Amino acid sequence: MDGYGLGLRNVSSHCSISEMDDYDLSRLLDKPKLNIERQRSFDERSLSELSIGLARGGLDNFESSYSPGGRSGFDTPASSSRNSFEPHPMIAEAWEALRRSMVYFRGQPVGTIAAYDHASEEVLNYDQVFVRDFVPSALAFLMNGEPDIVKNFLLKTLQLQGWEKRIDRFKLGEGAMPASFKVLHDPVRKTDTVAADFGESAIGRVAPVDSGFWWIILLRAYTKSTGDLSLAETSECQKGMRLILTLCLSEGFDTFPTLLCADGCSMIDRRMGIYGYPIEIQALFFMALRCALAMLKHDAEGKECIERIVKRLHALSYHMRSYFWLDFQQLNDIYRYKTEEYSHTAVNKFNVIPDSIPEWVFDFMPTRGGYFVGNVSPARMDFRWFALGNCVAILASLATPEQSMAIMDLIESRWEELVGEMPLKISYPAIESHEWRIITGCDPKNTRWSYHNGGSWPVLLWLLTAACIKTGRPQIARRAIELAESRLLKDSWPEYYDGKLGRYIGKQARKYQTWSIAGYLVAKMMLEDPSHLGMISLEEDKQMKPLIKRSSSWTC
Repeated sequence: MDGYGLGLRNVSSHCSISEMDDYDLSRLLDKPKLNIERQRSFDERSLSELSIGLARGGLDNFESSYSPGGRSGFDTPASSSRNSFEPHPMIAEAWEALRRSMVYFRGQPVGTIAAYDHASEEVLNYDQVFVRDFVPSALAFLMNGEPDIVKNFLLKTLQLQGWEKRIDRFKLGEGAMPASFKVLHDPVRKTDTVAADFGESAIGRVAPVDSGFWWIILLRAYTKSTGDLSLAETSECQKGMRLILTLCLSEGFDTFPTLLCADGCSMIDRRMGIYGYPIEIQALFFMALRCALAMLKHDAEGKECIERIVKRLHALSYHMRSYFWLDFQQLNDIYRYKTEEYSHTAVNKFNVIPDSIPEWVFDFMPTRGGYFVGNVSPARMDFRWFALGNCVAILASLATPEQSMAIMDLIESRWEELVGEMPLKISYPAIESHEWRIITGCDPKNTRWSYHNGGSWPVLLWLLTAACIKTGRPQIARRAIELAESRLLKDSWPEYYDGKLGRYIGKQARKYQTWSIAGYLVAKMMLEDPSHLGMISLEEDKQMKPLIKRSSSWTC
């Protein structure tokens, strides 16, 4: 089998939904069929095509390597029969719950609230539209042929980006995207206003680094799905992308191409010891750079940004694939590292002390398989597994095809630890006792095997499913979805589950958590129609292949 186990079908051959599935999914959802006769969408241009000084510009100069309307053209492997499972009654319930969460601004849908849990006494900020939380909702609407809410969301958040952002007396960077926003309805004056949160109201007062990346990724997903190039080509969207990237690509004192971040700046939005260079942010950064590369115009303003992106992508891919990757062979090499090495010939470049390797990782690492570790910085390597970063690494092709297969091998080998009874562990293992007190600041929500500290998050199901399809392992996704279907609806769509196996509803988990609902829908629709993968997947760029393969576990 080749690296992905999936072949691209000829772009001239199209499949309707009825041809892709033996039952009519759109009729099940009581929605009109997707219109696949759309304008050709842009492709992911390789770095070789985008060498510095490339004269051509504009999205319309590049033909898609996918089918029209953004349908990716992935064929399902022979092992994944399209007759393999019947529509589940949960789908209709999920759509009803998702539509209940929709937020309107002046009569137009602009997003979905984080949770619709009327049983909860504290609303906190769960009644707001979060940028990262809305992504699976947006993908569900796009896959169902309802792009308007996604377009409205992209434009509304873009407008909020232009606001002056102050926390106390300090001003944030111009390109920062909000963590969330809330629509305030005045029934007397019959007016709607928007209040945005850039971190000034968040727990811990941390501005999100990932919001801008998710916005760029979602803009590409919208364009791939609809074939509508006009939104991405507007001067406003072009400027929005440039402002986000300017924040990240600015040169400073850092000697690494990775992005230095504070704790709590991503989905793991509370203190969990991920400060430095967390895998989630690096993978999203890489994906956003590649998405922006496909959408930025080659005009006077865009050309300089494109040149910086190309250089950064080369450096970032090399750094991540070389220093963040861990498999059996690499673990053995680190175990035998010498320390206090000086000069360019140093093997232990970050001066990681072998005694700092935690005991659990020796038993956890299978002889076949591997993953990107949580963090690498001077004298510190965080060996924890983080699901979102590893799945995004596969989807963005930050992971090579061999590394992608090794990640899937690890998930299969360590199914009980990483999946358990409710997909999917956000991180593994949990930190506890004295280490928990120091790292989390005694955070009562992040006790061991709960919330971000080894809790199980149903929203991660869509990312796992997408990674499974891309690597030609749909059976893994099918098994995980069946696990989720045994509990999610019965438990009223919780935000997260607790325990080593994810057996218990999270102690502070909200019910009817919107991204738990949307994540399930996206996973189901993607598995039933793998062509949806093209919205959220980027093919490998041959120019960024590593020179050396490190371990036999990479060869599948």
